[in-house]
Amino acid sequence: MTAGIEKAALAIMTEDALSGGNLQTMLFDALCDGLSSALFAYDKNDLLLFASRQVLNFFPIQPEFLRPSTRLRDFLGAVFDTGIRTRDRGQAKSSANRENWISQRIASHWRERFETTEHFSDERWVRIIKRRLPSGIGVCIVSDISEVKKREEQWRVDMERVQLTEDILDNLPFPLFVKDQNMVYVAVNRAFCDKYQAVADEVLGRKGTDLFSTDLANRFHESDRHVIETGEMSISQQRQIGRDGVVRDIVTRKQRIGKPGRYFLVGTMQDLPKDGGDFEEFAHASQIRENNDRSYRRAYVPMAALQTISRRPAAMETFVPENFSGRRILVVTADFAAETAALKTLGNYGFEACVVHNENEEAAFLDVASAHGVKIDLVIVDNQLGKRGIELAERQNVSALSLDGSQLSTELTFLIARHFNRNIRGELGDIAEPGIGQEWRVAAGESRSIQILVAEDNDINQIVFSQILEGLGYSYAIAASGDEAARMWSEHRPELILMDISLPGLNGFEAARLIRGAEKGSGSHTPIIGVLPQAFERDRKECGEAGMDDVILKPVSPDIIETVFQKHLCSAAKAKNR
Repeated sequence: MTAGIEKAALAIMTEDALSGGNLQTMLFDALCDGLSSALFAYDKNDLLLFASRQVLNFFPIQPEFLRPSTRLRDFLGAVFDTGIRTRDRGQAKSSANRENWISQRIASHWRERFETTEHFSDERWVRIIKRRLPSGIGVCIVSDISEVKKREEQWRVDMERVQLTEDILDNLPFPLFVKDQNMVYVAVNRAFCDKYQAVADEVLGRKGTDLFSTDLANRFHESDRHVIETGEMSISQQRQIGRDGVVRDIVTRKQRIGKPGRYFLVGTMQDLPKDGGDFEEFAHASQIRENNDRSYRRAYVPMAALQTISRRPAAMETFVPENFSGRRILVVTADFAAETAALKTLGNYGFEACVVHNENEEAAFLDVASAHGVKIDLVIVDNQLGKRGIELAERQNVSALSLDGSQLSTELTFLIARHFNRNIRGELGDIAEPGIGQEWRVAAGESRSIQILVAEDNDINQIVFSQILEGLGYSYAIAASGDEAARMWSEHRPELILMDISLPGLNGFEAARLIRGAEKGSGSHTPIIGVLPQAFERDRKECGEAGMDDVILKPVSPDIIETVFQKHLCSAAKAKNR
């Protein structure tokens, strides 16, 4: 098709050049308009035969350089003098010598076929196609492909966002899955695959009936279909015996996201501590099903009730190394392999650790430590040694954990984090009192508030932030736009804001500036943490200019969130108490 256009254009140009007719020129300009391109042609002596007026849209030169018989060299020189340059990253600006530039362009015009894409400015991309015919006549077509490049860039950004979302899901410590309206798995994270001992490729594109027993698949399908059709959340609690033989209560939540005609089901599963209380969702349920011993319960919660629920699922235990550095731990075990693994793990997180091999050594160690005023923060006792090790620690008012050799080798990180994080919550007092997704309890007449305001418009990322903040025990609210974030800040005055920079309405930068402007003269300062998809220096700089206090990168994790909270919330609390 391109060859046909070129031949037709050439015939018109040649006739126009010989006869001087204006009709052909008008027709050819109309053709260029229809193609959104510019075209010029030159003979074997490099003299212009014809140049369409659209050339001026690409190169702001004087019109006389488009007249027939103008030398191609003069035309290219005029283009060079406009200051337009190709923005090739590998081309140094100092190399743009006028004569060299013109000579390179003329050489490319003499090639039989030559195509290139050139970047003229931040928003302008053009494609240049050159053909030299056997007669010696040359044709050059210039087309604006800026929109194509923008779509390509958007596609690249979208792919990066998809990758970021997958990274976020895979780094969550609990199983998560996503199904489409046909109940086909479209996304699962690493924890889900580990739980069911499968790889993602074995799950994606399949239904529950392909993966589970008929009874189990039917049970899943019933609740899945109900959530998709009604929008109600499904919550189920079930007692299970894991592969390690430990009895656990598992809570599964399923929620609908998306728009009509394109709904998705998002499900999460979490282990619950044995001392975990009941769930407020059951008090708001439209219907509840359970067996006699309540080892299995399922409820559906209407959408309206979800806004008033303050849930407390199992904590997602996290390590914040600066909290644990210097803590003293005594390990009591006769197992050399468990001793080696425990010391290595504790050392990685900055604990001061020591090992004794029986209860007698433990008793002597604790007595000496007490006599010299050395505080032991935790005693970990191998349960192969019996209960006396726990009793010895309790007599000295030292916390103790009883673990088996396998846990000392594999689960020590999780169990110690659970122990110390619970204590840290207590030490922070008011900062960590409210429950998950729960507004603070305040005296009558006072306005209720939230600790964390999250500004995030992506549905999946909202769920990620919800799960992390709920697991860490912070009260929170989510704003889906910059305008809503500014309004909710004004209403609730949160202690900290996690601000995504790419928001509908006001973007994150604009919302931060609006909040900082409202704070002027009030003496208050809400920490604002910018949440960036990539580590672009210009975005970091703009976050600072907009008044943000810090930045974190996606994908976020409990460790990242807790670290920034410790840095900003704790420092704010200490400043308030001075």
